[in-house]
Amino acid sequence: MAAEEAGGVSRTPACLCVLCGLPAAGKSSLARRVLSSAAQRGWRASVVPYDDLIPEHAFQTRGAEDGVKLQEIHTEWKLHRQAVLQCIEQFLEKPGVLAELPSSCQINMAAWEQCILPLLQPGYLGRSQAAGAPLLFLLDDNFYYPSMRYEVYQLARKFSLGFCQVYLQCDLDLCISRNQSRSKPIPTEVILEMVKRLDSPNPQKNSWETNSISFNTTDDLSECDMLRVMELISSALSNPLSPAEDNKEQKEADRLKCASSVIHQTDQAFRRHISEAMRTARDNHLPPDLMRSLAAQLNESKATFLLNLRREFLLEASFAQEEDIDVERVVKRAVDLFDHEKKEILLRIINENK
Repeated sequence: MAAEEAGGVSRTPACLCVLCGLPAAGKSSLARRVLSSAAQRGWRASVVPYDDLIPEHAFQTRGAEDGVKLQEIHTEWKLHRQAVLQCIEQFLEKPGVLAELPSSCQINMAAWEQCILPLLQPGYLGRSQAAGAPLLFLLDDNFYYPSMRYEVYQLARKFSLGFCQVYLQCDLDLCISRNQSRSKPIPTEVILEMVKRLDSPNPQKNSWETNSISFNTTDDLSECDMLRVMELISSALSNPLSPAEDNKEQKEADRLKCASSVIHQTDQAFRRHISEAMRTARDNHLPPDLMRSLAAQLNESKATFLLNLRREFLLEASFAQEEDIDVERVVKRAVDLFDHEKKEILLRIINENK
C-alpha cells in the first residue's frame, strides 16, 4: 500500500490543504497566518507557492496569433502543476531527504527546497515533538478548475492524508487593484479571463469537496475566521482519507478525464479549421489588415465555444452522473457549430475586400 510505503508520514497525521481563489484574493496572507497558528499548535507546516515554483515561461501562451488566452495557459500549466505534486509525493515517500528529481523537472527546484527545508531542520521543533508532529502542506494557487483540485485530493487519498479546501472570494476590482500593486503583477486580461472560468468548490455537486469552507476577503479575515480555518485543518488531520476507491468517486474521476478529453479534442479540431480558413483567405489574396482581423475573430469565436463547452462539462454537469459521455458525438456537434460560424466570418471578411 502507498500509505505503508510512506515511512514516517504514514505514522503521523498529515494534511494537504488547498488555498484557492483569484490572484490577490488573499491566499498568501492567509497562508502566513496559518503557518503562525500551526507553529503554536506544534505542527510542521509548509506553504507550497505555485507562483514561485512554476517558471515564468509557463505563463506564456503558444502561438502569437492566439493572443493571451487562458486555454493555452491552462495547457502549459498542466505539466508544471503535476511536477509540483510529484515533489510533494516524493517528500511523503522519503520525508527525511530532499526530492531526487530529474534535471528535466518542470519546477524551480531552489524554490521547492525553500518550501521543505524548514521541515528538515532538527531545530524546527523540539526533537521529541518533531517525530510525531502533524504535517501540513498549504497549496497556494488559483485552482480555478475542479480537475486541478481533484489531483490534490487523489494524492491525499493515495497516502491516506487529510484533505481540505479554503476558497477565498474577493471583489474582482479589488483583486485587480491589489495585483497591480505587486512587484510582478499578473496581466489584468489574464485575471479577467480567469474569473470567467473560476469554478469554486461545490460540495453539493462534488462529494470529494465536502471538507471545504469559503470566505469573503474584501476585508481581512477575523480571528473567528482563522479559528474556523484551523478547525477545518485539524478535522482533516484527524480524519484522513481512505485509499480505497468507491464506485462513485471512480465515476467522478472518469468523468473529469472524459471532460478534459472532450475539451482537448475540440480545441485541436477548432485549430485545424482556423488554419484552413486562413489558407482560404490567403488564396483570396486578402490584405494583411483583413488577415489579422480574420485571425482575431476566429480565435475569439474559438475561445467562446471552448468556454461554453467547458462550462457544460465542468460547471453545470455533475461528475457523478450515471450516463456515459459520447465524446465523438459531442466533439462533432461542437465542431459542426464552429464550422458554420467560421464560414460566416470568412465570407464576411472576403466580402469586405471586394
